[in-house]
Amino acid sequence: MSSVAVIDYGMGNLHSVAKALEFVEPGIEVRVTSDPALVASADRVILPGVGAMRDCMAEMLRVGVDKEVTDAINSGKPFLGICVGMQALLERSEENSGVDCLSHFEGEVKYFGDDLREEGARLKVPHMGWNEVSQSIDHPLWDNIEDGSRFYFVHSYYVQADARDLVAGACHYGLPFDVALARDNVFAVQFHPEKSSKAGLQLLKNFLNWDGKI
Repeated sequence: MSSVAVIDYGMGNLHSVAKALEFVEPGIEVRVTSDPALVASADRVILPGVGAMRDCMAEMLRVGVDKEVTDAINSGKPFLGICVGMQALLERSEENSGVDCLSHFEGEVKYFGDDLREEGARLKVPHMGWNEVSQSIDHPLWDNIEDGSRFYFVHSYYVQADARDLVAGACHYGLPFDVALARDNVFAVQFHPEKSSKAGLQLLKNFLNWDGKI
């Protein structure tokens, strides 16, 4: 039986992610865990996350998730970051006056700002709701998902990758920003696939059938 570890460090909507995975792949073994042995032995690993970056990083470091993430990525097994789990893979976040992150991707997490505007109209922050995602590269996780499909977002901070070849998907909300990053066996998204209806469930299904190669 194929298995996927959803890393639990107390800062993610793990129930929704686990249920979505079981829905798209009924035979999958879903391990919601922070146990290093269970994460290491899983065929695939997901790093979810919601909340303030300072709190998320503090909990990751406290329970050793930083090492689990590094080991999983270095192992070559398929790895998916979701929302703050994506942001945590960058080098640094502006949130909470600046927080160092895990540095698996080059770039920063930036604040949308208190006066974000589109054609003169002020936009609400956080960016919350459905938005179109433009696919930047051909990737197995985009299989059977139309370019421009809408996904569900909830965030006040956005990713700006330094290396543009990392960017697998982009979006626009007052300004352009990166919503999917990919390198080797790692794919990470700002949106919540588990809350994104058909397109999001397809992405999770693609992940569960991905061999970690592009």
